[in-house]
Amino acid sequence: MTSPVAPTPPALPTLPPEKEAWKAMFALSLGFFISLLDQTMVTVALSSIQRDLGATVNQVTWVPAAFLLAVVVPLLFTGRLGDKYGQRKIFMLGLVLYGTGAVAAALAPTVGFLISARVVMGLGASLQMPQTMAIINRIFDRTRRGRALGMWGIVGSVAALTGPLLGGFMVGAFGWHAVFWIHVPLATTAFFLALKWVPALPTTARAIDYPSVAVSLVALSCVVLGIQQGSEAGWAWWIWVLLAVGAGCIGVFLKLQANAAARGTEALVPLQLFTDRNYCAGTLAIVAMGFMAASMMIPIMLWLQDIRGLTAGQAGLLVTPMAVLSMLVSPVAGILADRVDPRRLASSGFSILLVGFLIAWGIMRSDASAWWLMVPVSLLGVGQSFIWGSNAATTMRDIAPQLMGSASGVYNTSRQVGSVIGVAAVSAVIQMGGSREILATESGVILTAQSHNFANSLLVIVVMLAVGLISSLFLRDTLHK
Repeated sequence: MTSPVAPTPPALPTLPPEKEAWKAMFALSLGFFISLLDQTMVTVALSSIQRDLGATVNQVTWVPAAFLLAVVVPLLFTGRLGDKYGQRKIFMLGLVLYGTGAVAAALAPTVGFLISARVVMGLGASLQMPQTMAIINRIFDRTRRGRALGMWGIVGSVAALTGPLLGGFMVGAFGWHAVFWIHVPLATTAFFLALKWVPALPTTARAIDYPSVAVSLVALSCVVLGIQQGSEAGWAWWIWVLLAVGAGCIGVFLKLQANAAARGTEALVPLQLFTDRNYCAGTLAIVAMGFMAASMMIPIMLWLQDIRGLTAGQAGLLVTPMAVLSMLVSPVAGILADRVDPRRLASSGFSILLVGFLIAWGIMRSDASAWWLMVPVSLLGVGQSFIWGSNAATTMRDIAPQLMGSASGVYNTSRQVGSVIGVAAVSAVIQMGGSREILATESGVILTAQSHNFANSLLVIVVMLAVGLISSLFLRDTLHK
């Protein structure tokens, strides 16, 4: 394949001094951080929300689900908005919307009101997420983006570590409302830092193809909702109808992208993006990473607490090494991303993850002490550090500036759709029959079909990571050739 742009594009006229770029990076990372923090904090508060608002289990599950849907569905469109109206402006608008939704969620008198507020928060996150990556790729020289995105990758690790711990403290000390109030000062700070430090970059997009926007919204709504609710609904007929409508709309969407020029407009997803081999391989890899990141803690935390009887605090302590190691290794991996062949870095990361999950599978199917799980969990922290930032840098490195918003939107959408599929797939394996059947009793540990389901659900993640490993082998080094 040929790249849609020259392999060594010139530095942008707007490229700021590196010191200024790092300041902008801090403001952007803070905005990105609060979106990720939300996803790990809110789950801790669900039990309190259910009791306080008198919600059903189904209603309370929509508190995180509504946020995820509102993030994923508009991502293709919100990425293009940054191209047209300015990425800093849309980033700051997203922060305002997110903060407004957080205030409404904290004051919610009913679960229905809370779910609506979560939609507003999700829309705000959807506006600012793609702008973060697009701006980073425009303000750092292509030879320094790996280091920048390596530091950016720490954001996810810090959020993963901070979310459950901070959420548990806030709920215990101040009630569930506090997990929403805490976002308000963070969003406000990110807004003013962005106003001061993030440069107003030139806009590039000339038009927005609104028929494509409408079709993409329907397609992603149907697909994401169908996957997300499929297991809970027992894969009823209406789930399959949703998925069929979504698939049909995807076909229409692709046709609209192909004939956008003939219709006198610009494609929402320019198909020339996919003539770049690194973009194709990196986007598939990030689907696998989204799949893993969103789903892996579901069986692990349930196994630790429901099967091995650990408290929530003990379970959180056991998986802490993953986040700590990821924080330590990510900057190193970012530096390496600018120096070594991306295939080596990504394939090493995926291989370490595969080994880690296979070891975890063996431990969860045995009578070994639960604390042995710290070994594979530590491997997961190291493995993913070699992928998040370096994959983003390699995937986006040779994308033309005028396509950066669209490319970032597709990349983030791919990651989020992978997350939805991962949660649905792992949940389906966990809910397989025979959960109460006692299989064996070893060293005082009762092994049930349910405990094996928890373990076997990790194999679904292994399969997806194998896809990511294969895709990483197609990456090529365009920085040093």
